[in-house]
Amino acid sequence: MSPDDSYLALFRRIPVMATLLDQEGCFIDVSDAWVRRTGYTREALRGARPEDIATEASARRIREELRPCFRRTGRLDNVPVEFRATDGSVLELLVTSTAEYDDGGLFLHSLSVFAELSDSARLERRYRGLYHATPAMLHTIDPEGRLTDVSDHWLERLGYTREEVLGRSILEFMTDASRQPLVGRLREVISEGDFRNVPRQMVTKGGEVRDVLLSSHTERDARQAAVRTLVASKDVTERNRAEARLKEAYGEIARLKEELERERDYLREEVRVSMNLGRIVGGSPALQAMLARIEAVADTPANVLIVGETGTGKELVAHAIHTRSNRANGPLVKVNCASIPDELFESEFFGHVRGAFTGAHRDRVGRFQLADGGTIFLDEVGEIPLALQGKLLRVLQEREFERVGDDSTRVVDVRVIAATNKDLEKAVEAGEFREDLYYRLSVFPVQVPPLRRRGDDVVQLAVHFLEQVCREFGRPCPQLTQAQADALRGYAWPGNVRELKNVIERAVILSTADHLRLDLSLPVGLPPGRQDGQGAVSAPQPAPERGGQPTGGAAPFLTEAQMRDQQRANLVAALEAARWRIAGRGGAAELLGMRPSTLADRMKTLEIRRPAGGREARSRD
Repeated sequence: MSPDDSYLALFRRIPVMATLLDQEGCFIDVSDAWVRRTGYTREALRGARPEDIATEASARRIREELRPCFRRTGRLDNVPVEFRATDGSVLELLVTSTAEYDDGGLFLHSLSVFAELSDSARLERRYRGLYHATPAMLHTIDPEGRLTDVSDHWLERLGYTREEVLGRSILEFMTDASRQPLVGRLREVISEGDFRNVPRQMVTKGGEVRDVLLSSHTERDARQAAVRTLVASKDVTERNRAEARLKEAYGEIARLKEELERERDYLREEVRVSMNLGRIVGGSPALQAMLARIEAVADTPANVLIVGETGTGKELVAHAIHTRSNRANGPLVKVNCASIPDELFESEFFGHVRGAFTGAHRDRVGRFQLADGGTIFLDEVGEIPLALQGKLLRVLQEREFERVGDDSTRVVDVRVIAATNKDLEKAVEAGEFREDLYYRLSVFPVQVPPLRRRGDDVVQLAVHFLEQVCREFGRPCPQLTQAQADALRGYAWPGNVRELKNVIERAVILSTADHLRLDLSLPVGLPPGRQDGQGAVSAPQPAPERGGQPTGGAAPFLTEAQMRDQQRANLVAALEAARWRIAGRGGAAELLGMRPSTLADRMKTLEIRRPAGGREARSRD
């Protein structure tokens, strides 16, 4: 239905650019001012649509945004559009449109009024378009801190629409920590002027915290009062997180480097020490029986208890078990329990954190953590304090522990090989060793035979050590004579393999040219008078009855029984001089120049016991 003629006449004479459009959005009529300004006649426009004469961008916006919005609401307010005049110029206009309805609610037409942009308005519009489209987080606030405009990138970063944020306080989009210092003094902060790179935290619509750096510029009026403040935000969330991750990674790298350096130094020292004993040498039945047990248990996860006298090579047995197991590529970590002070046992086993106790200036990795994925060798396990045995039992059962001063629990995968020269069963009976720990350690015991029970192994070992020591000293290796071999077989070797190695090393040091002076290095017995032409000890003569003299006068040698009696008498004399105290200052071990454990082993071997009366006879029946 068309408006009547009087209405159209009045419409055409209004002094503004105006159009009437039908329900389909086509021109019905235009004002005289529209015709004059655009150059289009009414006849040329009748039946056409506004997008037919609009610029390409405005035409697309009319079709996709403005017309659907107008049909939905019946109104448009100050919407920017651009039309091309007949002379080719572009008119930048603001349009306000209203839908007209009859009394029955039927659509009649729409009235659109256009206003041309002034130079300042045109500049403001272009500035606002650039402001919205800039790839930066921008927002503008009034002197009260309310948002008056935001860039598209600001909205994209925080997940809002423009309608959701305009008019709200900027504090509503900050975290509590960033907002708290500004509460009650935001206007004062704004009036103070410009600031640069102030760190703040903002919250997205979804609740995610974003780290930003804010820089601002405040515009002022003639009285220098703040009019509005333009704020640029730089999102540094990912950078801060990357820096935090990098800092954490560097800290972890430094910690791991320190651990690896410690482990490297420790393992190098352990390999050097362990290789001093060489490989397992010998073929005696006692040694073969032990090797058979090693082969049986090596590739199982069972804990092993190695039992043997001092110097028999228990550490070498532990190496053999480890290298034959499926943990051979993992570390083998040794702990000499006899050399650790009682107050440091827990730190040595499990490590500590910085400040856990006086002197703990940095974190330390414990031996169990070093041995993770491998084997830990607890030498002299009988020396572990009773108070710590419960914690050791927990590691064996649960495979977890805490460092000293640390609340976090660590899990380890460690196989335990223990060694002792003590009778742990008697220690359990005496209450000096936990029974449950003993059974946990001795799942598979391995007895290391003493050297005196290994027959001709002593000669093989002597040759092995002779070659090794000569190679280390850079000396030619002499041959071991039959007389020297017999002398080695005739000695009881209370210090076992360790003592044999020391004897050979002393013999090499005392030797000249190719002559091995074994006679000068054996600790007892062999008088220096009877030697062969090479300076070596001659073969022993037939032994006399025990305690008697050989036929034909004094013999230049001692029998094995006589050497044993002589050594026994020497030990008893030292014990009596020390009032039967073995260890400590003035003890028998110090008087004899040997370790207390070595003296205890020799007393056991020679069956020396403290008599009830405090003294023991020097001779035996």
